[in-house]
Amino acid sequence: MTSPRRRPPLVLPAVAMLMAAAGCSSSSDADAGVAVPSPTAKEAAACAALDKALPDTVAGQKRHDPTPDSPLTARWGNGDAEIVLRCGIPRPEEMSDPKLPGVGVEGVDWTVQQRDEGPRFITQYRDPYVELRTGKRYANDASVLQPFGAPIRKAIPKTV
Repeated sequence: MTSPRRRPPLVLPAVAMLMAAAGCSSSSDADAGVAVPSPTAKEAAACAALDKALPDTVAGQKRHDPTPDSPLTARWGNGDAEIVLRCGIPRPEEMSDPKLPGVGVEGVDWTVQQRDEGPRFITQYRDPYVELRTGKRYANDASVLQPFGAPIRKAIPKTV
């Protein structure tokens, strides 16, 4: 004889497991696009210094770093308001294109690449290179770069 009271305890753990699995998969999917760079030891040290100087909030978005936890990556916001930083990336081949636009913000020069999912900014004249990928919300807004000026100037040496 089965009591109706026994069913809910079986259903609730199943629902909880599905919710946990859904939470994990969506988190993993969001983190999948953030590859951790493999810089030299000297570059990694500069990136670690940058990581300590990065702001907790950028453009009203709170910092929540991707996994795996690394001083080479940082994230603020999500979706079309996402901002992802990667430090110690190799010099992108596209930077050789003299037609690629650039912008200077807070004493840091950036190469700008327009992408469907939002702009990609890469530091110029700095070693190691720092990349910022932003969501569509920042497609025409370089002000998102302002909070990174002082930390980058402090932690990442200029090469020229």
